[in-house]
Amino acid sequence: MGYTLIYYFKNNDMKKIIVLSLFAGLFFAGCKKDPTVVSSTVEVSYPTITITGNPYYSIQVNGGLPSIQATAYDSVLRTPCTVILDQSSLDNTTPGLYTVTASAKNKYGMTTYKTVFVGVTNVPATLDVSGIYFRSANPNKVANVTKLATGMFMTDNVGGVDIVAAPGSVFSAVFVVTSNTTLTFGSQQISPGTLTSASETLNLATPITFSYIIPSLPNTFSQTAVRTFVHQ
Repeated sequence: MGYTLIYYFKNNDMKKIIVLSLFAGLFFAGCKKDPTVVSSTVEVSYPTITITGNPYYSIQVNGGLPSIQATAYDSVLRTPCTVILDQSSLDNTTPGLYTVTASAKNKYGMTTYKTVFVGVTNVPATLDVSGIYFRSANPNKVANVTKLATGMFMTDNVGGVDIVAAPGSVFSAVFVVTSNTTLTFGSQQISPGTLTSASETLNLATPITFSYIIPSLPNTFSQTAVRTFVHQ
């Protein structure tokens, strides 16, 4: 009978794994053979997940779920890894932004995660709210909005902070326009933690404006401030 124990340590700033294989003693003629320990050291590595195609999907309400394809490979171990896609949170009957988590682990259990965004909406493909926006008419509180898919957009300054005074609080986030008057960020992970939104409004009149409250991310943004952005 054998056992494999895995230990982790750092050596010269490089993570390593010690793999110890312990082979149980055998009994011959009443004598017990000492256990044999075989060790080896390998570099810690993680699989790299590659999403086939675009990691941003948009489907119509009540439409079919997207066929997401992904592969994973550990370049250190030189082995492919199985990708598991968790689509349990998707609800194609309700407009909104949803995330699908792709995960893959190597033979040592080192796991990598990657997020795929899925928007559910009935807005037309021609709808486009991309462009440059100022918050509170302050050119230092600027957000660049880009279109990712039908009804799906990314802002590079979700907090609408002063990029000169607070560069460390500038974070990107994805949102979905769910109707001509509303949008949502769903629930997604950004650098400080889990981002959600509330009191979202959208006005497609010229100039386009949108606003929302970020009731999450304590100690990062005000949890009650209404953030209004005006297209330039």
